[in-house]
Amino acid sequence: MKSTTAIIGGAAAAVIIAAGIYMIDIDQTQETRMPDVDVSVNGGQLPEFEAEVGSVSVEQEDVTVEVPDVEVTMEEKRLSVPTLEITPPSDDS
Repeated sequence: MKSTTAIIGGAAAAVIIAAGIYMIDIDQTQETRMPDVDVSVNGGQLPEFEAEVGSVSVEQEDVTVEVPDVEVTMEEKRLSVPTLEITPPSDDS
């Protein structure tokens, strides 16, 4: 049951990420210009962008489904599980 939930959750996350990639359209509307430097300095200019994004709405619907009636007996077992160790890069400056 837990693995099914994890698979469904992972699939849902993949769908949301894929939809997010295709739902954003960013167009650069102005180029970057570095400041002119001589005896006096004129200000620079940052680029401007226009972004169009889609919308996602999450809704809920009540439905009736047949589910099995299962009795589960729990027992403890020792398992090896994956762990994650993160080591930040050293500061070499």
